[in-house]
Amino acid sequence: MNETMRIRENIYGRRAKIGLIYIASSWVMEPEFYEMSPEGVITCTTRVALPGDVSVESEAEIGNRAIDAAKVLGELPLDVITFGCTSGSFINGAGYDKEIIERLEKASGGIPCSTTSSAFVKALRGLGAKKLAVVTPYIDEVNDRAKLFLDELNFEVTNFSGMGLIKDHDINSVSLDELYKVAKATDTKDADALFIACTGLRSIPIIQSLEADLKKPVITAIQATFWDCLRMAGINDKIEGYGQLFQL
Repeated sequence: MNETMRIRENIYGRRAKIGLIYIASSWVMEPEFYEMSPEGVITCTTRVALPGDVSVESEAEIGNRAIDAAKVLGELPLDVITFGCTSGSFINGAGYDKEIIERLEKASGGIPCSTTSSAFVKALRGLGAKKLAVVTPYIDEVNDRAKLFLDELNFEVTNFSGMGLIKDHDINSVSLDELYKVAKATDTKDADALFIACTGLRSIPIIQSLEADLKKPVITAIQATFWDCLRMAGINDKIEGYGQLFQL
């Protein structure tokens, strides 16, 4: 067996295996994870059903359902597990994401775990961002919880745009062009960074262009979640094409 064949024989997860808990009715996060993945990094996904429309009640319940999903992923020799849902990990305020992490780690048998909310907080703090312009696809009642979460963690929101979408399929179907326009309209000069919430929104193809236009870092839920998984798994690659975050 030549050297190329030897490397390819063990390519699936030879550097890191990421476990992803994702919403059953969504389809955006996995392709964006794949697009950003360095060679030798794989993602293994299990799904949890969203009980109804995107609301405070359904997002609170989805966190409980993620625990059973972690038990399933715990059967794999994973380096990290993440709960890939922004609102589902901030809905009960600051500290809720840490509570979920503790329960995920226990359910998985001790695999290091994270959440999207934990990830974007790490990302924003890593970039030194304190003032944020924020874009979400959510309705007002979920946006209010997002604002509270950010306020409790001492982030100042300079402007906030919610798209008012309640159906998960509608969130996943938002075009890149529409998101780009909303993001540019939401930004303010005094914001240190622009944050795009929700792992149902396609976002990574426009990060570089937005950063060039806005002249500031752009953090998206999926980008931050994947970056966090890589760093937790000990992968410190500076990946080009997906924003300043990956240069940390």
